Amino acid sequence: MIELKEIRKSYDVGKQKLEVLKSIDLHIEAGELVSIMGSSGSGKSTLLNIIGILDEYDSGDYTLNDTLIKNLSERKAAFYRNRFLGFVFQSFNLLSFKNALENVALPLYYQKVRRKKRNIKAMEYLDMVGLKEWAEHMPGELSGGQKQRIAIARALIADPKVILADEPTGALDSQTSFEVMEIFKEVNDAGKTILIVTHEDDIAHKTDRIIKLRDGIIVDEEIAIAS
Repeated sequence: MIELKEIRKSYDVGKQKLEVLKSIDLHIEAGELVSIMGSSGSGKSTLLNIIGILDEYDSGDYTLNDTLIKNLSERKAAFYRNRFLGFVFQSFNLLSFKNALENVALPLYYQKVRRKKRNIKAMEYLDMVGLKEWAEHMPGELSGGQKQRIAIARALIADPKVILADEPTGALDSQTSFEVMEIFKEVNDAGKTILIVTHEDDIAHKTDRIIKLRDGIIVDEEIAIAS
C-alpha cells in the first residue's frame, strides 16, 4: 500500500541545508495499523506530510497503492489526496461555523456530491462514531473527544484507502484517548490502513507495529502487542 525507498528531505535554514529525512525505507501493507514515534525534530511529521502528499521529497521514490507519487502538479496531488487519503489532526481542524453534520459532510461537498446525499451519508458516519444525536451541535458545544470522533468520521466519509493521523490523542485525556483508539481499531478491523504519528508509548502499543525515528533515520521497528 505504502512504499518508501531511500526518501530524503532537506530544508534551507539560512545558508545551510538541514537534512530532516535521511534515506528512509518503509513498507506498510494494506490493512496495517502502524504508529510512528520519535522526539521533536526526529522527522516524523515531515515523513507524514510526504506520505500525505502535503510536502515533496528531494530524492527516492514513494509509491502509494502502486502509484508513483513524484513531481506532481498541485492539481494532481490534490486528486491523489482526495482519492486515497483521509486525515485526522491533533487540533481537530473543524470549521467553527458549521455544525457536526456539515463538518463530516465537507469532503463530499468538495467532490460536488449533492447536499441531500452527502448529509444522509454524513449522518451514517456520525452514527458510526456514536454522535448521531449531536449532528446539529456546533464545535464549540462539543468536548475534545467528540470533536475528534467527528474528525474521524470526516476522514472516513470519502472512503479513503489510508487514514493518516497526526497526534490524534495529543489534546485528549487518557480515557478519551483510549476511546478514540478503539474507534481507530474498529476502522482498521474493517480493512482500512491506518498510520498514526504519536509520542505516547501507550497509544503506540495499541497499534500492530511501531516505527521509531531518530534524527531522520528509522532506528527501530517493533511488533506491538495491541491492548
